[in-house]
Amino acid sequence: MAGHPIGVPGLTVGLLGGSFDPPHDGHVHITRQAIRAFNLSRIWWLVSPSNPLKSRKPEDIGRRFEASKKIMQHPAVTITSLEINLGSRFTAETIYKLQRIYPGVKFVWLMGADNLVNFHRWDEWNWIVQNVPIGVLARPEEQIKAGLSTTAIRYQRFRIPPEKASCLSKLTPPAWTLLIGTMRNVSSTELRRKGFWP
Repeated sequence: MAGHPIGVPGLTVGLLGGSFDPPHDGHVHITRQAIRAFNLSRIWWLVSPSNPLKSRKPEDIGRRFEASKKIMQHPAVTITSLEINLGSRFTAETIYKLQRIYPGVKFVWLMGADNLVNFHRWDEWNWIVQNVPIGVLARPEEQIKAGLSTTAIRYQRFRIPPEKASCLSKLTPPAWTLLIGTMRNVSSTELRRKGFWP
């Protein structure tokens, strides 16, 4: 699997972490949406070894990594296994290390609205909000719950309206936005239930 991607000062890089078990068109859709909406130079998919909040063991990371490279083909997107390379288990630790490895790169944490619902259960979630701008992307049936989540309520005054989303990477955290728009009604859980794997 790939080593560290190239990141030079001045780049704006979106970080999309997940199990990608399996990767699907919904991941591709929000990635393309994020590039446009947040005016990002690059997006790095962080194919995670595991999810600390899930008891289920994911498919082998090598298989998930290769499937991600196959489905997500865009010149601005790099598929990575950075969390293995960094030896980090939690998102906060990953972000902390990346900000030190790549000084001058402006990172934006990306996630679907379904993740914002449970974001307050993540390790060091307040630290994440306070140290990197966050772009939340629409997911089917999750918009209202995301807007009423613990994180959304606590950081309401730092919420950026969607029409100003292109400036997100330039803002000093806390800064976050919740986009609305077209969605793909597909999930990894549903694909696994149907026995599908690319």
